[in-house]
Amino acid sequence: MPFNVLVLCTGNSARSILGEMLFNHLGQGRVKAYSAGSKPTGQVNPVALETLKKHGVPSVGARSKSWDEFAAPGAPTIDFIFTVCDNAANEACPVWPGHPTTAHWGIPDPAHVEPLAARREAFEQAYQSLRKRIEAFLALPLESMTPDAIVAAARRIHEDE
Repeated sequence: MPFNVLVLCTGNSARSILGEMLFNHLGQGRVKAYSAGSKPTGQVNPVALETLKKHGVPSVGARSKSWDEFAAPGAPTIDFIFTVCDNAANEACPVWPGHPTTAHWGIPDPAHVEPLAARREAFEQAYQSLRKRIEAFLALPLESMTPDAIVAAARRIHEDE
């Protein structure tokens, strides 16, 4: 049974979308990832989709949505939550059923960088940072680790990056 991962950010248009798609792509069925935001923009940043496409990462089903979807009855039970922006990490989160393991992986926001060429570079940097962290996380023996050991490992992965 795959682990369910939720990647959170405020707008759910850029970093959390990259994280969701990377977890699903690199996890090869071992994880099922989702993303959400505390104040979703309602649309995925086109440069996020462009960056995923450039690296051959599928983005089917990418959409900006509220984290409330994942606290509602009938939502998938989340095993791991990663916040990827400082705003979402400091906001009051919904109560998550099952009390999932949570870690913060702060990534600079590429969405509002100007001009467009610089924004594309910022998205590339965000993509590479997330990819390194996700690859390191997926290399862990998650099935045999305690929740505390997983949190400690996720924090080390962030600090090492």
